[in-house]
Amino acid sequence: MRDISMHILDISGNSVRAKASLVEVSVVEKTKEDTLVLKVKDDGCGMDEATIKNALDPFFTSRKTRKVGLGIPLLQQNAQLSDGRLIIKSEPGQGTELEAVFVRSHIDRPPLGDLPGTISLMASGNPAVEFIYKHVLDKEEYVFDTREVKSILEGVEITEPGVVKFLKQMIEENLIDIGVEL
Repeated sequence: MRDISMHILDISGNSVRAKASLVEVSVVEKTKEDTLVLKVKDDGCGMDEATIKNALDPFFTSRKTRKVGLGIPLLQQNAQLSDGRLIIKSEPGQGTELEAVFVRSHIDRPPLGDLPGTISLMASGNPAVEFIYKHVLDKEEYVFDTREVKSILEGVEITEPGVVKFLKQMIEENLIDIGVEL
């Protein structure tokens, strides 16, 4: 995967396939500590220890459409290439939490990518699932919550093309306002 936003899309897709009703994504950048931490947490079906171990194997997938599952192994590899790590916590019936830590300034850390496009796509592409996206840059913070958006829309579908375009612009403006370099 070329960038962090593609990892977010992939891992969030795993959460949706795991029957999550709420997916929480956070990106926390700390310049003094030189870290970038990506967390994805869901309330899906969860995994046992054996499945977690298998999820790190690129030749394992629970899907029937193809015989490999590269998303989590590629995220682990990208984290390790930038002197970071990947941690997965999960229990059957309790959901899953995945944390990828990157050295922020490392030359091999993937760029952020199109975060506004990815977040708006997640929200509009899975309207039955609630998404929370939080981005922290040092002391600045932006939170996008589909529950809040849907209440403001007052019955207008989050899947409407005009809404999707607006959401992407809104997310982009708010990320720029807190200092995120897109």
